[in-house]
Amino acid sequence: QVQLVESGGGLVQPGGSLRLSCAASRIIFSIYTMGWYTQAPGKQRELVASIASGGRTNYAESVKGRITISRDNAKNPVYLQMNSLNPEDTAVYYCNVASEPPFYPQSYWGQGTQVTVSS
Repeated sequence: QVQLVESGGGLVQPGGSLRLSCAASRIIFSIYTMGWYTQAPGKQRELVASIASGGRTNYAESVKGRITISRDNAKNPVYLQMNSLNPEDTAVYYCNVASEPPFYPQSYWGQGTQVTVSS
């Protein structure tokens, strides 16, 4: 069973920065996309940012220019550098790892880490 361990969440003032990390273990597929999602109460999880094994990134419009996702050598851990944070960024952030073709589709989630932006 794939395990994801997230870290780096916490309380930060508006305009501040945080860096989230997610380390995956027991991955049995050699190429995979990693990403970060948030989930508001009563809603589905929404993408914040993702990075594929080839380095292609995808960002939600609301975070472009403020948040950067990265990983080393198409492996893990994956990092989410968040700058210029505002209260609307407050959420639980979930790490995800998803296999890429030709592997059978598989997706795993971390437990989530709380990010609170408040003065």
